Amino acid sequence: MKQYFKVSLSIALGAAMIMTSGCSFTQASSSTTQVAQNTGTSTTSIKQSVVLEGLERPWSIAWLPDGSQLITERPGRLRVVRNGVLDPTPITGVPEVFAVNQGGLMDVSVHPRFAENRFIYLTYSHGTNDANRTRMARAVFDGKSLKDVKVIFEVNKAKSGGQHFGSRITWLPDNTMLLAIGDGGNPPVQLEGELIRKQAQNRSSHLGKILRLNDDGSIPKDNPFVNTANANPAVWSYGHRNIQGLTFDAASKRVWSTEHGARGGDELNLVEAGKNYGWPIVTFSREYSGGEITKERSRPGMVDPKTYWTPAAAPSGLAFYDNKRVPDWQGDLFSGELIGQGVRHINLDAKGNVTSQNLIDIGQRVRDVRQGPDGLLYVLTDEQNGQLIRLEPAS
Repeated sequence: MKQYFKVSLSIALGAAMIMTSGCSFTQASSSTTQVAQNTGTSTTSIKQSVVLEGLERPWSIAWLPDGSQLITERPGRLRVVRNGVLDPTPITGVPEVFAVNQGGLMDVSVHPRFAENRFIYLTYSHGTNDANRTRMARAVFDGKSLKDVKVIFEVNKAKSGGQHFGSRITWLPDNTMLLAIGDGGNPPVQLEGELIRKQAQNRSSHLGKILRLNDDGSIPKDNPFVNTANANPAVWSYGHRNIQGLTFDAASKRVWSTEHGARGGDELNLVEAGKNYGWPIVTFSREYSGGEITKERSRPGMVDPKTYWTPAAAPSGLAFYDNKRVPDWQGDLFSGELIGQGVRHINLDAKGNVTSQNLIDIGQRVRDVRQGPDGLLYVLTDEQNGQLIRLEPAS
């Protein structure tokens, strides 16, 4: 039990799956995992402070070296916050977005060498209801506007409807990036004559994948499927449904993700290069109609989730805490929840095993969770009048 939390739910898990990267850093993989079902309960030991409000459906937050913050609004606006004050004028130069249903302007990420190159990255949905896809653009930010905006990546297969775009970005130590892309949608949405969700198992497709890209959108030469026939060289891992939480633990070099199931079966995964995470062949999720998607919960050659949530939590932004300011948070994960309307604190041991969880009640749909430069946690609420909320221990 940790000093700042009233942990009410403990989960015994088997040995950890340790990430093996497609880059130069590696860790050994253990051979077993155990999946735990859990619900979580709220806690009152966290101080919550509203930093600002008046955001429309905010989706992502990123910090600039000077301490100011960039925030995306899903309808298609990029905002800047300086000294805790939201600039009333949106940043100009943002690409046109397809802002329907789950689509719009999504993730924002700052290049690790922003002080040198001024690069920021945006993910967004582009197209029409009949043919749309996730794109990523790179631009130079001059403090007020985006210049030299270039589309450096787009999903290789257009889909219909407004579901399951992904699309989180996280950076690796070699300045390559991981980009999560959703599987394209729920039944009855189809692509190429079958349910589109089956694209998650098609390694030639970007749908239902984590991709690894260089900072200009090109393909790293050491990606796991670069020399594999009938596989797209950008693919880093596959068999994902709709990842909306993605983070990197620099100390252990582990990549963590959270992804939405359909009706329950939301997952926390420890992601390794080249591995298959099962969707939709293996899942704890069920159809929205109530029937089974598959009878299989595990299969040799596919990676089991570290834990899953039924009923659905609808996990969103994910942060790995590695700052010294709050020692009892160090080495743990914090996952936003849309349905759960809070932030799930996931306690990990040194080997990456989940030891316990509890839900910090926010009372609003949480879209993003990030660790700020000050060592505290920041939360974006997915509301028409969205808020930026700071979390810190109450004591």
